[in-house]
Amino acid sequence: MHVMWRPAVESDDPRIEAMCLELYREDPGESMSAAKVRRTLRALRDEPTRGKAVVAHVDQGVVGYALLAAFWSNEYGGEICCIDELYVEPAHRNRGIASRLFEAIATDPSLWSPKPVALQLETTAGLDRARSRVCFIGQPRAVAFCATAVTDERGQCP
Repeated sequence: MHVMWRPAVESDDPRIEAMCLELYREDPGESMSAAKVRRTLRALRDEPTRGKAVVAHVDQGVVGYALLAAFWSNEYGGEICCIDELYVEPAHRNRGIASRLFEAIATDPSLWSPKPVALQLETTAGLDRARSRVCFIGQPRAVAFCATAVTDERGQCP
């Protein structure tokens, strides 16, 4: 199975919208609506310095999405890529698709440029497995929700 994360294009919007609504059904949090999703996608397209939407594409088509947001960190001395939302369809989970996103952010300038000084993965309580996936070779630092460091001072996974 060949997985490619790529920047979303407008024709991906209906799939992203459907997957986003499914994410909020699986993991309820803030109220979500199709209108909110469309507004977010439009904002990211109109103001690319805020971040971008990306999609996971496999042979069968788009099977996941992520919303990436940018912010400057004084503490880390550069731009952090915040993975605000990350969703992979259930039939394609546990195949490394999400992990490949972290690698792609660090190596593919079409997803994020310049290379971020850190990643921030927003997760809900109990998703320790997701947090552990942030650690990978090539990313100098990784931080998780609530600024919990998931690498030691040498950039290694504990």
